[in-house]
Formats: sequence, C-alpha cells, structure tokens
Amino acid sequence: MYTSYIGKKFLKYYNDKENKNFTAREFFDEVMFPLFFNNERHLLHVGNSSFFQSVPQKEVAENDINIYRLERFHKDIENEPPNMATYVGFAAKDVSGTTSGQVTDIDFKIDGEEMYASWIGQSLGIGVSGGFVIAFDDAEVLYNINKGAKYYREYLNKTPSIKDKQIETWNGHWLNHYYGEDFEAENIWSNFNLETKETGGTLSIPTILWSRIIFTFAKLFPNREITVYSYNLSQTNTTLGFIKVYLPQIERMFEFRDALFINEKESALSDKQIKSLEPFWGFKEVCRSGAIGLNSIEPKGLRDYLPIGSFKYSRGKEIKITEKTYTTYFIYKLWVIAMLNKTELLKLAEKLANVLVGYNTSKAENARGKTTKSREIVDLLEARNMKLFIENLTKFMESYNGNKKLFKEVVEEVLKMPVDNLPLFVTLIKFEYNYQLSQGE
Repeated sequence: MYTSYIGKKFLKYYNDKENKNFTAREFFDEVMFPLFFNNERHLLHVGNSSFFQSVPQKEVAENDINIYRLERFHKDIENEPPNMATYVGFAAKDVSGTTSGQVTDIDFKIDGEEMYASWIGQSLGIGVSGGFVIAFDDAEVLYNINKGAKYYREYLNKTPSIKDKQIETWNGHWLNHYYGEDFEAENIWSNFNLETKETGGTLSIPTILWSRIIFTFAKLFPNREITVYSYNLSQTNTTLGFIKVYLPQIERMFEFRDALFINEKESALSDKQIKSLEPFWGFKEVCRSGAIGLNSIEPKGLRDYLPIGSFKYSRGKEIKITEKTYTTYFIYKLWVIAMLNKTELLKLAEKLANVLVGYNTSKAENARGKTTKSREIVDLLEARNMKLFIENLTKFMESYNGNKKLFKEVVEEVLKMPVDNLPLFVTLIKFEYNYQLSQGE
C-alpha cells in the first residue's frame, strides 16, 4: 500500500537525519507508540484495529492497558493475514467486510515491516477539506510533518475538550503553519491559531482548505510539477489516485503580485491572504481531471461577476469595491491576471477602463444620451463571447471621439487569446472600471 511506501521513505530519511538505524517496528515501539498511543487519548485511529478496542476486565486489573494493547497488536501482525486492521489501507479481513472488494487469494508476501511502515505513513497523511488525505513523498516534507506530532500531543493535553485521533487533520494545519511566513521556530504557538468547530456536542479541529496545502507546496517548489496520492479510509475505502499538481501555474499568483503591485506594498496581498483563497471547486471535483492547476483554484464567488452565459452559474454582477471588499476584489483580480498570464492584457484593461470611466462621466446632452452611454458600457462589460465583445466594442468606438488606436489593439489581443479567456478579460476590464469609478467617488 502507498501508506507503507510513505512510511519507509520517511524512515530512511529520519534514520539518516537523526543518525539512527530503526526498523519500522522499532520506530513504532520506541518513537511512535509513546507519543501516539501510550495515552487514553490517541493521536491516530486505524479502523477495526484491536489497538483501539476495549481490554478485558481481567487484563485491566493485571496489566497496563496501553502496553496490553501494544502487545495484542504485535500478535495480530504476527499471526493474522494482512488486513485493514494491521496494514493501513488494505482489504478487509474476509469477504463479509465492507472493503471485501479488495480481498484476493494472491500472496503478496507482505511482511510485518510493511505493516508497521503503513502506520507510520498514515500518521504523515495531510487531511484536507472533503474528508480526503493527501500523501506526498518528499522525504524532507515528511520529516517536517512528523515534527508536528509532539505539538499535537501538547495541544490535546492542554485542550481536554477537543476530539482526539485527528493527526491527519492536524498535519494539514501544521504544514501550512510550519512553512508559513509567520512561523517562529523558538515559539511555534506564536501566530498558530487553530479554529475549532462543534459537531454533535463535540469540539474538533476542522480540516484545512485543500487549496491552502497546494499554495504551501507552490511556495516550497515553485518550479516543480509534483504528484500526490489521495484517498479516504473509512467504512469503505475511496481512492482518488495519483494527481499531478502544476505548481509553477499556482506560483504565478505570487509572481504577478510581486511584479505588478510592487509599488502598492501597503495594499498588495500577503502570502497568507492569497493562501486564504476559498476555491469554487471541492477537492474531489478538481481531482476528477487527474490534475490540479491554476484553473482548479478558481476563487469562490468570482462567477458572480463573470458575464452571464460565459460559464455555469455566472451572473454578470457589478463588483462594489469598498475597504471591506478590497481583499476579495484583489484576490479575484490576481487570479484572473494569472490565468490570462500576460501583463499586456492588464495594461490594456486599465487603459480601456479609463476610457469607459471618462466616457461615463462626461456630460451627455440629455437624459436619453446618458442612458445610451450607460447601456453601451454595460453591453461591452456583459459580452460573453468574442463575437459579442467585438460587436459591442465597435458600437462603442463609433460613439467615442477619442483615439481609436487602443480599440484596434484590444481587438488584436482578443483575437489571439483562447476562447475561454475572453470572459476573464472582460471581467478584468469590469474590475478595473469599477475600481477607477470607486477612486473618483
């Protein structure tokens, strides 16, 4: 299973880094057990494992409960055929189990080391919104994820009301914090503010937005395309499989922020604000294509402002830019620019928006003329395809007495861009138009 692959890869790096020579079982017994399981509040849960089952009353009186569970677990690995209770992510024990579709007569020669390694690997999974776990095989990242386990134990100890056995969920928040711009190695709790939620009377740590983990990877590996594996282990096992992640695309948001807004440092978005982007798509939906790119992290709510009919759920609304909505507006704008991936288009949008503002605010001869001018602008900013955009731009150009060179340049750029980019460019013009109007108020 991939969990054992992750566990073994981590263990090799750990042994080299710490100058140790642990086998998977030795690491489980000497490092993982004391931290994860030698306590009634465990850090990790594996379904159906005897490790988490009750202890006979007779044994409670004569033994340390946790040591008894550990010894029982060792016996299960030694005596039972590999199954989901001992080998994380594997099939049920027999055909009556809910994951019996994985049951086979093939002898895979799975030894104890593989099974212990699978527990180590599961403890390094990254839980994200949607209930899925992301497994990433970079050894150094795995090593740094493991660093957070002792702090999860510390967090449980000082927060007795919080649900335990959430190590994967913790790992997502820990990874985002550890590689964040506010992390302080001398005081890891500084700026580490975990929100909690209540479900059925129980407090728990909510899973982190999947996009935050992707942004974290993008900052770590801005020039790499990586592959992650994703799954969910519960009553039935769900596998999303291996997903290609195009990190250079994601990194474009940070690059455009730095390149285009270098003179607006006070108002430009921080890394933390960009990473807080809530995506339109759920994690399971974006994985259906087998890849995650910049288009996968389309900001939630942006379609309210895309021209009606250009995309599903697009509504063509005007964006009201205020101090309260400025960060959201900036995130929308930054994502659109990164998608268009051409600084010239931003400059054109700014110039055309400036023309529209001037045209809109210039005096009309009568009320009818003012209404006509407003209609021409609205039609242009609601164009859902190239044909309509060029037609409406032509009508506007006929009413406008200024320099026509800009309009020619806009049409040339529009004809060169992919069809799906046109609504984004129109929306960028709308954003610039509304922004410039707000500055004049």
